[in-house]
Amino acid sequence: MTDQIQRFLFDNTNVRGEIVSLEAAYAQVLDKQAYPAPVARLLGELLAAAALLTETVKLDGTLSLEVRGQGALALLMAESNPGGELRGIARLSENQPLPAEDAGFRELLGEGHIVITLDPREGNRYQGIVELAADSLAGCLEDYFTRSEQLPTRLWLTADSVRSSGFLLQQLPKSIDQDPDAWRRIVHLASTLRDDELLTLGQRDLLYRLYHEETVRVFEPKALRFGCTCSRARIAQALHDLGEQELRDILQEQQSIDTQCHFCHTHYHFGAAEIEALIESPDAPAPTLH
Repeated sequence: MTDQIQRFLFDNTNVRGEIVSLEAAYAQVLDKQAYPAPVARLLGELLAAAALLTETVKLDGTLSLEVRGQGALALLMAESNPGGELRGIARLSENQPLPAEDAGFRELLGEGHIVITLDPREGNRYQGIVELAADSLAGCLEDYFTRSEQLPTRLWLTADSVRSSGFLLQQLPKSIDQDPDAWRRIVHLASTLRDDELLTLGQRDLLYRLYHEETVRVFEPKALRFGCTCSRARIAQALHDLGEQELRDILQEQQSIDTQCHFCHTHYHFGAAEIEALIESPDAPAPTLH
């Protein structure tokens, strides 16, 4: 099984971890848009990171990672939820040339920041912002955990044109009986991991390759897949939020509204009568899809 996340922990230590592997879900994201190779790879890393963080923070809701930069890549976004659904998108800057085939993280984004949004089904929405101070997506996310979660966290992310993978280690609050050298030792071993191994080795094989001398407890893997949360109701609400005057201006100019989800390319059509109804309420009538 290629699209899954595997949680594990080390017995008698305060260290836990996760491995994520994506193939079909990653392919479906790339199938929606023709991205330059370095952009596709970075989007793959972000998808893996979103899955890892959703599982790490135990969020019952939607987690989104939004990377905004001033380089060739203006926006990178990925979303994940506890049901194992992932979606993502990238947008290039309009006023800059396409990135080179070997463009790295800093060249693609330049200066910028990451916005991490936790949107639980119940409770308050939370947003954290971290500057793009490191030279990799993994390094920037590690900075976020250091500052906001105050839990030592290490991330390894990689992607090629076919697969996307990620590996996370996190040190939990200590207890008296635990191995005091565990964190240093386990991170050191993970640092020997090569990108090609992370992309091609099975998750249990990878854990054995790194930690055959440790006692590792492995949990049942969780399946992941591409899934879009767009809906007619959400689009209708967004149109309603534009306000009466703007909707009437659109009606006068084109008599209908056609819009498309940027993530999955589902097309939504709203006729004149439906727009009139939207002015009063976002609860639009039955969908007209093309």
